[in-house]
Amino acid sequence: QVQLVESGGGSVQAGGSLTLSCSASGYTFRSYCMGWFRQVPGKEREGVALMSGGNTYYGDSAKGRFTIFHDNGKTTLYLQMNSLEPEDTALYYCAADPDPANCGLGDLLNGGKAMDYWGKGTLVTISS
Repeated sequence: QVQLVESGGGSVQAGGSLTLSCSASGYTFRSYCMGWFRQVPGKEREGVALMSGGNTYYGDSAKGRFTIFHDNGKTTLYLQMNSLEPEDTALYYCAADPDPANCGLGDLLNGGKAMDYWGKGTLVTISS
């Protein structure tokens, strides 16, 4: 059974940094498409960053500030977030899909609607 558990959220001041982690189990990490998404109450879920088939994609709000990567053992997915802004305040989710051939930029742009597995999220709060 695929399980995703996020951690690393917290409260920081604008300009600060956070690194989110997503611990994955129940599948072979390298064969999956995985990404980070975020949601603010009352708004659509937004794609932040996604890795699939050797490709990496970033949402416009993340470009130049956030980096998605995984550890060498490929059991943990990370999101390094720098130069954080109050607008980055959200619940951040990790998601995975077992079909990397059909997972990519479109999934990032549509908020991960077709992604199969989701964690419960970790809250990030940025104060001005």
